[in-house]
Amino acid sequence: MGEIALSIFGTDGLLIGTIVPFLFVLTIVVFVHEMGHYLVGRMCGIGAQAFSIGFGPELFGFNDSHGTRWKLSLIPLGGYVKFVGDMNAASTPPDAEEMAGLSESDRRRAFHVQPVWKRAATVVAGPLFNFLLTIAVFAVMFGLYGRFVSDPMVAEVRPGSPAEAAGFLPGDRFLMVDGNRVETFSDVQRYVTGRAGDSLTFVMLRDEREVELVATPELSEQTDALGNTIRVGVIGVVNNQEVGQPRVVEYGPLESLGQAVVETGDVILRTGQFLKRFVAGREDRCQLGGPVKIADMAGKAAAKGFEWLIQLVAMLSVGIGVLNLLPVPPLDGGHLLFYAIEAASGRPVSERVMDLVYRAGVLLVLAFMGFVFWNDLFGC
Repeated sequence: MGEIALSIFGTDGLLIGTIVPFLFVLTIVVFVHEMGHYLVGRMCGIGAQAFSIGFGPELFGFNDSHGTRWKLSLIPLGGYVKFVGDMNAASTPPDAEEMAGLSESDRRRAFHVQPVWKRAATVVAGPLFNFLLTIAVFAVMFGLYGRFVSDPMVAEVRPGSPAEAAGFLPGDRFLMVDGNRVETFSDVQRYVTGRAGDSLTFVMLRDEREVELVATPELSEQTDALGNTIRVGVIGVVNNQEVGQPRVVEYGPLESLGQAVVETGDVILRTGQFLKRFVAGREDRCQLGGPVKIADMAGKAAAKGFEWLIQLVAMLSVGIGVLNLLPVPPLDGGHLLFYAIEAASGRPVSERVMDLVYRAGVLLVLAFMGFVFWNDLFGC
Protein backbone atom coordinates (compact mmCIF):
# COMPACT_ATOMS: atom_id res chain seq x y z
CA MET A 1 0.00 0.00 0.00
CA GLY A 2 2.85 2.36 0.87
CA GLU A 3 4.55 1.66 -2.45
CA ILE A 4 1.34 2.47 -4.33
CA ALA A 5 0.97 5.77 -2.47
CA LEU A 6 4.61 6.64 -3.16
CA SER A 7 4.20 5.90 -6.86
CA ILE A 8 1.29 8.35 -6.96
CA PHE A 9 2.18 11.09 -4.49
CA GLY A 10 5.98 10.90 -4.29
CA THR A 11 8.14 13.54 -5.98
CA ASP A 12 8.84 11.04 -8.77
CA GLY A 13 5.30 9.69 -8.75
CA LEU A 14 2.40 10.21 -11.11
CA LEU A 15 0.84 13.22 -9.34
CA ILE A 16 3.85 15.33 -8.36
CA GLY A 17 6.24 14.03 -10.99
CA THR A 18 3.98 14.14 -14.06
CA ILE A 19 0.47 15.57 -13.59
CA VAL A 20 1.49 18.72 -11.69
CA PRO A 21 4.23 19.71 -14.21
CA PHE A 22 1.84 18.97 -17.08
CA LEU A 23 -0.90 21.19 -15.62
CA PHE A 24 1.67 23.90 -14.89
CA VAL A 25 2.87 23.93 -18.50
CA LEU A 26 -0.59 23.69 -20.05
CA THR A 27 -2.14 26.30 -17.76
CA ILE A 28 0.51 28.91 -18.58
CA VAL A 29 0.19 28.34 -22.34
CA VAL A 30 -3.63 28.41 -22.26
CA PHE A 31 -3.77 31.43 -19.94
CA VAL A 32 -1.46 33.47 -22.17
CA HIS A 33 -3.39 32.47 -25.30
CA GLU A 34 -6.77 33.42 -23.85
CA MET A 35 -5.33 36.58 -22.27
CA GLY A 36 -4.33 37.66 -25.77
CA HIS A 37 -7.92 37.34 -26.92
CA TYR A 38 -9.20 39.11 -23.81
CA LEU A 39 -6.80 42.08 -23.77
CA VAL A 40 -7.08 42.91 -27.46
CA GLY A 41 -10.84 42.43 -27.31
CA ARG A 42 -11.01 44.90 -24.44
CA MET A 43 -8.82 47.35 -26.37
CA CYS A 44 -11.29 47.07 -29.26
CA GLY A 45 -14.24 47.84 -26.98
CA ILE A 46 -15.61 44.29 -26.89
CA GLY A 47 -17.15 43.13 -23.63
CA ALA A 48 -16.16 39.80 -22.09
CA GLN A 49 -18.66 37.77 -20.09
CA ALA A 50 -16.31 35.00 -18.95
CA PHE A 51 -12.63 34.06 -18.87
CA SER A 52 -12.18 30.40 -18.04
CA ILE A 53 -9.17 28.17 -17.56
CA GLY A 54 -10.56 24.72 -18.19
CA PHE A 55 -13.96 23.52 -19.38
CA GLY A 56 -17.05 22.16 -17.69
CA PRO A 57 -18.39 22.99 -14.22
CA GLU A 58 -16.81 25.93 -12.43
CA LEU A 59 -14.65 25.09 -9.42
CA PHE A 60 -14.30 28.67 -8.20
CA GLY A 61 -14.19 32.19 -9.61
CA PHE A 62 -15.03 35.87 -9.17
CA ASN A 63 -16.56 38.79 -11.05
CA ASP A 64 -14.47 41.86 -11.83
CA SER A 65 -15.66 45.46 -12.08
CA HIS A 66 -16.27 45.09 -15.84
CA GLY A 67 -18.71 42.22 -15.35
CA THR A 68 -16.34 39.48 -16.49
CA ARG A 69 -16.48 36.18 -14.65
CA TRP A 70 -12.96 34.82 -14.07
CA LYS A 71 -13.07 31.14 -13.25
CA LEU A 72 -11.23 27.86 -12.98
CA SER A 73 -13.20 24.93 -14.38
CA LEU A 74 -13.13 21.22 -13.76
CA ILE A 75 -11.55 19.89 -16.97
CA PRO A 76 -8.11 21.56 -17.23
CA LEU A 77 -7.44 20.77 -20.91
CA GLY A 78 -7.89 24.22 -22.44
CA GLY A 79 -9.79 27.42 -21.80
CA TYR A 80 -11.88 30.13 -23.42
CA VAL A 81 -13.02 33.74 -23.38
CA LYS A 82 -16.73 34.27 -23.91
CA PHE A 83 -17.39 37.71 -25.40
CA VAL A 84 -20.71 39.53 -25.22
CA GLY A 85 -22.90 38.43 -28.15
CA ASP A 86 -20.65 35.46 -28.91
CA MET A 87 -23.40 32.91 -28.48
CA ASN A 88 -21.60 29.76 -29.57
CA ALA A 89 -18.22 28.39 -30.56
CA ALA A 90 -18.89 29.18 -34.22
CA SER A 91 -19.27 32.88 -33.32
CA THR A 92 -22.50 33.15 -35.27
CA PRO A 93 -24.53 36.31 -34.56
CA PRO A 94 -27.25 36.00 -31.89
CA ASP A 95 -30.86 35.83 -33.04
CA ALA A 96 -33.48 38.47 -32.24
CA GLU A 97 -34.51 36.77 -28.99
CA GLU A 98 -30.93 36.57 -27.76
CA MET A 99 -30.31 40.20 -28.74
CA ALA A 100 -33.39 41.24 -26.80
CA GLY A 101 -31.86 39.71 -23.71
CA LEU A 102 -28.84 42.04 -23.92
CA SER A 103 -28.76 45.48 -22.36
CA GLU A 104 -28.23 48.54 -24.55
CA SER A 105 -24.63 48.78 -23.28
CA ASP A 106 -23.96 45.11 -24.06
CA ARG A 107 -25.38 45.49 -27.57
CA ARG A 108 -22.75 48.16 -28.29
CA ARG A 109 -20.02 45.92 -26.83
CA ALA A 110 -21.18 42.72 -28.54
CA PHE A 111 -18.58 40.83 -30.53
CA HIS A 112 -20.58 40.36 -33.73
CA VAL A 113 -21.41 44.08 -34.22
CA GLN A 114 -17.75 45.12 -34.30
CA PRO A 115 -15.92 45.93 -37.57
CA VAL A 116 -14.29 42.91 -39.14
CA TRP A 117 -10.79 44.21 -38.36
CA LYS A 118 -11.56 44.35 -34.62
CA ARG A 119 -12.90 40.80 -34.64
CA ALA A 120 -9.88 39.59 -36.61
CA ALA A 121 -7.44 41.41 -34.29
CA THR A 122 -9.11 39.86 -31.25
CA VAL A 123 -8.90 36.37 -32.71
CA VAL A 124 -5.32 36.56 -33.98
CA ALA A 125 -4.16 37.94 -30.62
CA GLY A 126 -4.34 34.46 -29.04
CA PRO A 127 -1.66 32.84 -31.24
CA LEU A 128 0.31 36.11 -31.28
CA PHE A 129 0.54 36.11 -27.48
CA ASN A 130 1.73 32.49 -27.63
CA PHE A 131 4.59 33.59 -29.86
CA LEU A 132 5.33 36.56 -27.58
CA LEU A 133 5.52 34.17 -24.61
CA THR A 134 8.10 32.08 -26.44
CA ILE A 135 10.12 35.19 -27.30
CA ALA A 136 10.06 36.24 -23.64
CA VAL A 137 11.24 32.83 -22.43
CA PHE A 138 14.04 32.63 -25.00
CA ALA A 139 15.14 36.19 -24.24
CA VAL A 140 15.46 35.40 -20.54
CA MET A 141 17.32 32.15 -21.25
CA PHE A 142 19.77 33.83 -23.64
CA GLY A 143 20.28 36.65 -21.17
CA LEU A 144 20.97 34.30 -18.26
CA TYR A 145 22.89 31.49 -19.94
CA GLY A 146 24.02 32.77 -23.33
CA ARG A 147 24.20 30.36 -26.23
CA PHE A 148 26.49 27.39 -26.81
CA VAL A 149 27.91 27.53 -30.35
CA SER A 150 30.46 25.73 -32.51
CA ASP A 151 31.98 26.74 -35.84
CA PRO A 152 30.23 25.04 -38.81
CA MET A 153 33.15 22.74 -39.60
CA VAL A 154 33.32 19.13 -40.78
CA ALA A 155 35.60 17.07 -38.55
CA GLU A 156 34.56 13.64 -39.82
CA VAL A 157 32.43 12.15 -42.60
CA ARG A 158 30.61 8.94 -41.73
CA PRO A 159 31.31 6.04 -44.11
CA GLY A 160 28.35 5.21 -46.34
CA SER A 161 26.54 8.42 -45.43
CA PRO A 162 24.85 10.90 -47.79
CA ALA A 163 27.71 13.30 -47.02
CA GLU A 164 30.32 10.83 -48.22
CA ALA A 165 28.33 10.18 -51.40
CA ALA A 166 28.05 13.94 -52.01
CA GLY A 167 31.80 14.50 -51.62
CA PHE A 168 32.08 16.23 -48.23
CA LEU A 169 35.60 16.21 -46.80
CA PRO A 170 37.04 16.78 -43.29
CA GLY A 171 38.05 20.42 -42.97
CA ASP A 172 35.15 21.73 -45.08
CA ARG A 173 33.31 24.73 -43.63
CA PHE A 174 29.58 25.22 -44.20
CA LEU A 175 28.68 28.59 -45.71
CA MET A 176 25.10 28.01 -46.88
CA VAL A 177 22.47 25.29 -46.62
CA ASP A 178 19.75 25.37 -49.29
CA GLY A 179 20.15 29.12 -49.74
CA ASN A 180 20.34 29.90 -46.01
CA ARG A 181 23.57 31.39 -44.65
CA VAL A 182 24.93 29.59 -41.59
CA GLU A 183 27.22 30.81 -38.84
CA THR A 184 27.27 27.87 -36.42
CA PHE A 185 27.08 24.10 -36.61
CA SER A 186 23.67 24.33 -34.89
CA ASP A 187 22.44 26.33 -37.89
CA VAL A 188 23.41 23.44 -40.14
CA GLN A 189 21.59 20.95 -37.93
CA ARG A 190 18.52 23.17 -37.83
CA TYR A 191 18.22 23.26 -41.63
CA VAL A 192 18.96 19.56 -42.09
CA THR A 193 17.07 17.74 -39.32
CA GLY A 194 13.58 18.48 -40.64
CA ARG A 195 14.37 17.82 -44.31
CA ALA A 196 14.84 14.06 -44.53
CA GLY A 197 14.33 12.93 -48.11
CA ASP A 198 14.78 16.43 -49.57
CA SER A 199 17.69 17.18 -51.90
CA LEU A 200 19.64 20.06 -50.29
CA THR A 201 22.36 22.22 -51.78
CA PHE A 202 25.36 22.99 -49.56
CA VAL A 203 27.91 25.70 -50.25
CA MET A 204 31.20 24.77 -48.56
CA LEU A 205 34.49 26.59 -48.11
CA ARG A 206 37.37 24.28 -49.06
CA ASP A 207 40.97 25.47 -49.45
CA GLU A 208 39.83 29.11 -49.70
CA ARG A 209 37.36 28.38 -52.50
CA GLU A 210 33.62 27.72 -52.55
CA VAL A 211 32.39 24.24 -53.44
CA GLU A 212 28.76 23.36 -54.10
CA LEU A 213 27.59 19.92 -52.99
CA VAL A 214 24.18 18.25 -53.08
CA ALA A 215 23.08 15.71 -50.45
CA THR A 216 19.78 14.19 -49.32
CA PRO A 217 19.42 13.78 -45.53
CA GLU A 218 18.39 10.35 -44.32
CA LEU A 219 16.35 9.52 -41.23
CA SER A 220 18.26 8.58 -38.11
CA GLU A 221 16.94 7.58 -34.69
CA GLN A 222 18.37 9.70 -31.88
CA THR A 223 17.60 10.45 -28.24
CA ASP A 224 16.79 14.03 -27.33
CA ALA A 225 17.69 15.85 -24.09
CA LEU A 226 14.55 14.54 -22.35
CA GLY A 227 15.24 10.93 -23.29
CA ASN A 228 12.65 10.72 -26.07
CA THR A 229 13.42 8.71 -29.18
CA ILE A 230 13.15 10.98 -32.21
CA ARG A 231 13.78 10.51 -35.92
CA VAL A 232 15.62 13.35 -37.62
CA GLY A 233 17.34 13.99 -40.91
CA VAL A 234 21.15 13.68 -40.99
CA ILE A 235 23.75 13.79 -43.73
CA GLY A 236 26.50 12.07 -41.74
CA VAL A 237 29.00 14.76 -40.79
CA VAL A 238 30.51 15.20 -37.33
CA ASN A 239 31.77 18.31 -35.59
CA ASN A 240 34.25 18.10 -32.71
CA GLN A 241 36.05 20.28 -30.18
CA GLU A 242 39.20 20.63 -32.25
CA VAL A 243 37.65 22.13 -35.39
CA GLY A 244 34.38 23.43 -33.96
CA GLN A 245 35.94 25.45 -31.13
CA PRO A 246 32.81 25.16 -28.92
CA ARG A 247 32.13 28.15 -26.70
CA VAL A 248 29.38 30.09 -24.93
CA VAL A 249 28.37 33.42 -26.47
CA GLU A 250 26.93 35.89 -23.97
CA TYR A 251 24.30 38.49 -24.89
CA GLY A 252 23.14 41.79 -23.46
CA PRO A 253 19.41 42.52 -22.96
CA LEU A 254 18.76 43.86 -26.47
CA GLU A 255 20.89 41.17 -28.09
CA SER A 256 19.02 38.51 -26.10
CA LEU A 257 15.70 39.90 -27.31
CA GLY A 258 16.89 39.96 -30.92
CA GLN A 259 18.18 36.39 -30.70
CA ALA A 260 14.89 35.33 -29.10
CA VAL A 261 12.87 36.82 -31.96
CA VAL A 262 15.05 35.03 -34.54
CA GLU A 263 14.91 31.74 -32.63
CA THR A 264 11.12 31.94 -32.21
CA GLY A 265 10.67 32.70 -35.91
CA ASP A 266 12.81 29.69 -36.75
CA VAL A 267 10.79 27.41 -34.45
CA ILE A 268 7.55 28.66 -36.03
CA LEU A 269 8.89 27.94 -39.53
CA ARG A 270 10.10 24.48 -38.55
CA THR A 271 6.76 23.67 -36.88
CA GLY A 272 4.89 24.72 -40.02
CA GLN A 273 7.32 22.74 -42.15
CA PHE A 274 6.79 19.65 -40.00
CA LEU A 275 2.99 19.91 -40.27
CA LYS A 276 3.19 20.33 -44.04
CA ARG A 277 5.43 17.27 -44.38
CA PHE A 278 3.25 15.33 -41.95
CA VAL A 279 0.11 15.95 -44.02
CA ALA A 280 2.05 14.83 -47.11
CA GLY A 281 2.98 11.58 -45.32
CA ARG A 282 6.68 12.43 -45.15
CA GLU A 283 7.05 12.52 -41.36
CA ASP A 284 6.95 9.73 -38.80
CA ARG A 285 3.48 9.80 -37.20
CA CYS A 286 5.04 8.89 -33.85
CA GLN A 287 6.68 12.31 -33.72
CA LEU A 288 3.22 13.82 -33.17
CA GLY A 289 1.85 13.35 -29.69
CA GLY A 290 -1.04 14.55 -27.56
CA PRO A 291 -1.69 15.23 -23.88
CA VAL A 292 -0.19 11.95 -22.69
CA LYS A 293 3.09 12.58 -24.50
CA ILE A 294 3.17 16.22 -23.37
CA ALA A 295 2.56 15.11 -19.76
CA ASP A 296 5.43 12.63 -20.03
CA MET A 297 7.73 15.32 -21.42
CA ALA A 298 6.64 17.74 -18.68
CA GLY A 299 7.54 15.18 -16.03
CA LYS A 300 10.95 14.56 -17.58
CA ALA A 301 11.59 18.29 -17.94
CA ALA A 302 10.61 18.96 -14.33
CA ALA A 303 13.02 16.24 -13.18
CA LYS A 304 15.88 18.05 -14.97
CA GLY A 305 15.08 21.44 -13.44
CA PHE A 306 12.71 24.39 -13.58
CA GLU A 307 14.51 25.99 -16.54
CA TRP A 308 13.81 22.86 -18.61
CA LEU A 309 10.13 23.08 -17.73
CA ILE A 310 10.02 26.73 -18.81
CA GLN A 311 11.69 25.84 -22.11
CA LEU A 312 8.98 23.22 -22.64
CA VAL A 313 6.40 25.98 -22.03
CA ALA A 314 8.06 28.01 -24.80
CA MET A 315 8.06 25.15 -27.30
CA LEU A 316 4.49 24.10 -26.51
CA SER A 317 3.37 27.71 -26.79
CA VAL A 318 4.68 27.88 -30.36
CA GLY A 319 2.95 24.62 -31.21
CA ILE A 320 -0.37 25.83 -29.83
CA GLY A 321 0.02 29.14 -31.67
CA VAL A 322 0.75 27.51 -35.02
CA LEU A 323 -2.02 24.91 -34.69
CA ASN A 324 -4.56 27.61 -33.85
CA LEU A 325 -3.67 29.51 -37.03
CA LEU A 326 -4.63 26.59 -39.26
CA PRO A 327 -7.64 27.65 -41.40
CA VAL A 328 -9.95 25.06 -39.82
CA PRO A 329 -12.98 25.96 -37.68
CA PRO A 330 -13.29 25.97 -34.68
CA LEU A 331 -9.62 27.00 -34.48
CA ASP A 332 -8.69 30.69 -34.58
CA GLY A 333 -7.49 30.30 -38.16
CA GLY A 334 -10.97 29.15 -39.20
CA HIS A 335 -12.52 32.32 -37.82
CA LEU A 336 -9.85 34.40 -39.54
CA LEU A 337 -10.70 32.69 -42.83
CA PHE A 338 -14.35 33.71 -42.42
CA TYR A 339 -13.30 37.29 -41.64
CA ALA A 340 -11.01 37.41 -44.68
CA ILE A 341 -13.92 36.32 -46.91
CA GLU A 342 -16.14 38.92 -45.25
CA ALA A 343 -13.56 41.66 -45.78
CA ALA A 344 -13.11 40.71 -49.44
CA SER A 345 -16.81 40.32 -50.27
CA GLY A 346 -18.14 43.13 -48.11
CA ARG A 347 -20.66 40.89 -46.33
CA PRO A 348 -20.47 38.15 -43.68
CA VAL A 349 -20.43 34.49 -44.63
CA SER A 350 -23.97 33.14 -44.37
CA GLU A 351 -24.86 31.45 -41.10
CA ARG A 352 -25.82 28.25 -42.96
CA VAL A 353 -22.45 27.98 -44.71
CA MET A 354 -20.63 28.93 -41.53
CA ASP A 355 -22.48 26.26 -39.56
CA LEU A 356 -21.78 23.54 -42.16
CA VAL A 357 -18.08 24.40 -42.37
CA TYR A 358 -17.88 24.61 -38.60
CA ARG A 359 -19.39 21.15 -38.17
CA ALA A 360 -16.97 19.69 -40.70
CA GLY A 361 -14.10 21.43 -38.94
CA VAL A 362 -15.14 20.05 -35.56
CA LEU A 363 -15.17 16.52 -36.99
CA LEU A 364 -11.70 17.10 -38.42
CA VAL A 365 -10.37 18.42 -35.12
CA LEU A 366 -11.93 15.51 -33.20
CA ALA A 367 -10.39 13.05 -35.66
CA PHE A 368 -7.00 14.70 -35.14
CA MET A 369 -7.40 14.53 -31.36
CA GLY A 370 -8.36 10.87 -31.61
CA PHE A 371 -5.30 10.21 -33.75
CA VAL A 372 -2.84 11.80 -31.30
CA PHE A 373 -4.50 10.01 -28.36
CA TRP A 374 -4.13 6.71 -30.22
CA ASN A 375 -0.49 7.54 -30.86
CA ASP A 376 0.02 8.33 -27.19
CA LEU A 377 -1.63 5.21 -25.82
CA PHE A 378 -1.27 2.46 -28.42
CA GLY A 379 0.24 3.53 -31.73
CA CYS A 380 3.86 4.29 -30.81
